[in-house]
Amino acid sequence: MYIYGFDSTYLIFILPCVILSLICQVRVKSAFSKYSQIPNSRGMTGAQAAEYVLRHNGVVGVRIEHVSGNLTDHFDPRTNVIRLSDSVYNSATVAAVGIAAHEAGHAVQTAMNYTPNNLRSAILPAAKLGSGFSWILIIIGFLFSYQSSSPIGLYILYAGIILFSASVLFTLITLPVEFDASRRALKCFRETNLLQGGEYSGAKSVLTAAAMTYVASAITAIMQLLRLLVLVRRRD
Repeated sequence: MYIYGFDSTYLIFILPCVILSLICQVRVKSAFSKYSQIPNSRGMTGAQAAEYVLRHNGVVGVRIEHVSGNLTDHFDPRTNVIRLSDSVYNSATVAAVGIAAHEAGHAVQTAMNYTPNNLRSAILPAAKLGSGFSWILIIIGFLFSYQSSSPIGLYILYAGIILFSASVLFTLITLPVEFDASRRALKCFRETNLLQGGEYSGAKSVLTAAAMTYVASAITAIMQLLRLLVLVRRRD
């Protein structure tokens, strides 16, 4: 009995996304590794770069903290804290400045009430519910639909798909938020000459590679949703 797993639709919809995601992960790790070996001419650490971007945009009241791990950098809007990883916080490399400035870009978005960022925050609870609970409903729905002629299985399936759609929407709204944070970081570099020439190009390469991982995630989410619709249509 088929429930949900490996079949022709997996090969068509999901496998290409898995390959794309792996390629993007390799690219971001390669770019970060390369430009983590190149010091920036200002001798500025990631923590200092984040503070620099905040000041340039007139944003105050944001703390900058160290967090353990590698590429675990993030901005927490709930506490207004930028957390920078081991390879960024005290590192004075091109990659560290680029990543830190990107996270500062998220803090600037929050301070300026950037609309896509506000929208993403608004749907976050629904997205969290959808990313977890939706698959419980989907599996149960497949089980019911194959074991009984009652339409209840399809109803449960559609309920799961609707919940999953919230997480898909979240990944789509994340794209302009991430691209805009990088745009703000690069704009600061250009306006203040914080990074020039090859340093600017290097930071842009790191941020572009990182952004592509979000593109891959969005494509994967869309393909997953399309696959579910195809499978339900077959069953229906």
